Amino acid sequence: MSAADTPEQVPLPETVLAIARTLEQAGFETWCVGGALRDSLLAPQQALQYDVDLATAAPPEAVRKLFPRTVAVGAKYGTVGVLDPQGGLHEVTTFRKDVATDGRHAVVEYGVSILEDLQRRDFTINAMAYHPVTRRWLDPQGGRQDLRDGVVRAVGEPARRFAEDYLRILRMVRFAARFGFRIDAETFAAAQAAAPGLRQLSAERVREEWFKGLLAARSPRHFVALWADVGAAALWLPELRQPYPLPDSLPLEGRDPVLLTVALTSSPAGVLRRLRASGADIARAEAMERALRQPAAATDLAVRRWLAAVGTAADDLLALAELQSGLPAPWRPAVAAVRARGEAVSRGQLAVGGNDLVALGVPAGPELGALLGRLLDAVLDDPALNTRERLLALVHSWR
Repeated sequence: MSAADTPEQVPLPETVLAIARTLEQAGFETWCVGGALRDSLLAPQQALQYDVDLATAAPPEAVRKLFPRTVAVGAKYGTVGVLDPQGGLHEVTTFRKDVATDGRHAVVEYGVSILEDLQRRDFTINAMAYHPVTRRWLDPQGGRQDLRDGVVRAVGEPARRFAEDYLRILRMVRFAARFGFRIDAETFAAAQAAAPGLRQLSAERVREEWFKGLLAARSPRHFVALWADVGAAALWLPELRQPYPLPDSLPLEGRDPVLLTVALTSSPAGVLRRLRASGADIARAEAMERALRQPAAATDLAVRRWLAAVGTAADDLLALAELQSGLPAPWRPAVAAVRARGEAVSRGQLAVGGNDLVALGVPAGPELGALLGRLLDAVLDDPALNTRERLLALVHSWR
């Protein structure tokens, strides 16, 4: 165990300090733990906000008595959400250890020490604690050194850690890709051996890790390669394209996990269904799968016809082309020009509608739809035709 007497101080929000002081004054040892603590060491210049977890000797019922506003966040696992006066939610979890696991769920025991609590955590870089009152660090697994060395290493025996919760395999990959760390060889070998256990996970948990990793990885290509190397892709993403059709690096800002899934897999809608994504995400993927990826040319006419054909998928397809090439799409200026001029690329943008044609005596049904299609086709060729008078004249000439 190592506990430095004068370590780096963590600039904790006052709301977190107030919760910790309340628990300590009531006689319950309390420490800051979790990802925000880890990240404070990686980027000490960035002030912590609300996402600071607390681990305490106080049982859940004592936490609820000490604070007037609480939320049941994870009562089964000893976690109580404490609301501060500004409405921020802070997770306070009783010290615990696993007494039984099945690779997906754990039965926990309370009343243990902070050291036992840290021993049950997944990786050394997540197994540190900081005392908010005395400003001491507790780092029994050497997590701070692994942070300095850029290593993801399992706490204790790697095979045991993964058998406790197979999701840790995906978390390992996400942390390595997010921070640009290497994975300890023994830890990675144990993860590969345990990979068949990933079948036991719920699709929602897998999707969350896939999306989080795509959003946070320094190099999404490296992240995807790790998924493949560890054995996760073969089980959950067999449609993964190789070589991975992405640049080596992508800006973090504006990343879209659905768009990245479309770029990376041969059947993205099928992948998203397997991962139980939202209906909206699946619909976006389906629209991109069905659509022509780009117009025949970068001319206004070709772009109008392309916009009419792809409908709501146009912006996604533009972003997809630029994601894969790393360059602006050659037809983007034409798209902007067509939109700026307000040129019609859908039936809804025509200067006449179905009611206008019915008023002319066109029966509702296939003939009406066919006429609207012909009108749109004419307007795509010549946007100047899109006036009520000209379109009605065209209808008269056709009938």
